Amino acid sequence: MAFAGRRDAPEPPDFAILKRLARDQLIYLLEQLPGRKDLFIEADLMSPLDRIANVSILKQHEVDKLYKVENRPTSSTSDQFCFLVRPRIKTMKYIADIINADKMAGRSRKYKIIFSPQKFYACEMVLEEEGVFGDVSCDEWSFYLLPLDDDIISMELPEFFRDYFLEGDHRWINCVARALQLLNSLYGPFSKAYGIGRCAKMSYELWRDLEEESESDSQGRKPEIGNVFLMDRDTDYVTALCSQVVYEGLVDDTFRIKCGSVDFGPDVTSSDKSIKVLLNSQDKVFSQIRNEHFSSVFGFLSQKSRNLQAQYDRRRGMDIKQMKNFVSQELKGLKQEHRLLSLHIGACESIMKKKTKQDFQEMIKTEHSLLEGFDIRESTSFIEEHIDRQVSPIESLRLMCLLSITENGLIPKDYRSLKTQYLQSYGPEHLLTFHNLKRIGLLTEQSPGETLTAVESKVSKLVTDRAAAHGEPGCRRHGAHPQRWCPSCAQGCYKPGTWLFPWGWQDREALLPLLFQSQEKSQMRLILWPGRAIFEA
Repeated sequence: MAFAGRRDAPEPPDFAILKRLARDQLIYLLEQLPGRKDLFIEADLMSPLDRIANVSILKQHEVDKLYKVENRPTSSTSDQFCFLVRPRIKTMKYIADIINADKMAGRSRKYKIIFSPQKFYACEMVLEEEGVFGDVSCDEWSFYLLPLDDDIISMELPEFFRDYFLEGDHRWINCVARALQLLNSLYGPFSKAYGIGRCAKMSYELWRDLEEESESDSQGRKPEIGNVFLMDRDTDYVTALCSQVVYEGLVDDTFRIKCGSVDFGPDVTSSDKSIKVLLNSQDKVFSQIRNEHFSSVFGFLSQKSRNLQAQYDRRRGMDIKQMKNFVSQELKGLKQEHRLLSLHIGACESIMKKKTKQDFQEMIKTEHSLLEGFDIRESTSFIEEHIDRQVSPIESLRLMCLLSITENGLIPKDYRSLKTQYLQSYGPEHLLTFHNLKRIGLLTEQSPGETLTAVESKVSKLVTDRAAAHGEPGCRRHGAHPQRWCPSCAQGCYKPGTWLFPWGWQDREALLPLLFQSQEKSQMRLILWPGRAIFEA
């Protein structure tokens, strides 16, 4: 996804400022509780916190011990507790239980709760109901954006999609608006804003209200980001349901990329230890293969291995002075590159084993058929076989959802049959899964009179035959009929000067002229997706 290295791309803004601002605010909040203290951290905040303020920085500001928020009593002996948490009712009850247990034991402590990215009234109500609201002090850590790479920023809100698109909970809209306000104040003012979807509209309107209230003066400043595009995730589920075929996407499928890093297990490291690796443009090997089709990755890694060996072999025949320069200037970098090369080769081998087991080529063929509207019965039979063999519960659901969307819902007979087979293979606990997928419109029964032609007209995502014939950029990024579903957006969004905000992609012909319209060459485009991103969009 990173294109900052292209010669015709504008220089990206210094997004490290976002990290420094978050670090400084966190340090300020910790210092509001003077003296030594223990810090309790919510699990999904640990990785972002490590990217912003590592353990050594926390120790410098009198954090004694670190604990993970979990459902068990704490054994800490500190006189001060600080909780860095998400605004969740379950977590508030956990904190209340600790405070009430201390009261029962006659133990006196100071308690501070730092909510990230903001606190909600419901959390304060729970603390009050539990009788501990007066015993704690509450603050907000306004951590809205985390730079993961030179051209990737994340809000790190894993529950956003479920809360908004499934539950209809609008509580995170304010965070999106404040993230836009922060970017506009640092790298704007933005020239124009465009959007598709209800969430995008609400986020934009709230952002404009915040701008009017703040009365910030950004006139006369040269903006580093030009136009802004806000597009809801639910306007393009198909892209997210297609199999990923580039290296970064397959690494995410196999190992799960979290907060810009991945844990490679013993099967990759060829040892008994797991290694956490940051995946960004600083990794010289990864930066060159992240967007490559997986079929060409092994060839690149093989050539890279030969080149590294040739660089090592240069030390033969060197005199003492040349050897000294080689050791001091090149050897460390070569060893680091060799280590990364070994890890990525191991990752490729693990991916190959998994995809071979899952009949990956047959899955790609099925996706092609579904998106083209051909051989639907054969595709349905493949999905049934996939379920019966218990290859992967997630992959089976993904194929069923893709079938449902492309056919505008399943025929009632097929819906009942696939649902029954799935529940028999993977357990009745997935009844709630089917209910949720139906609510969100991903897996539904077909209504009488609806046809695929109606769906194509409604979705309006087909590109022209001329564009498909010319194999425009992005056409091979997805395994499932990429010429039909993703090249328009991929071409527009990966055009030099495009900025990626990782929440997803949208392929709407109405926005393509806007993505291509002229703007200052020195400006980036900000593309924001409420509802999460995928690595191939």
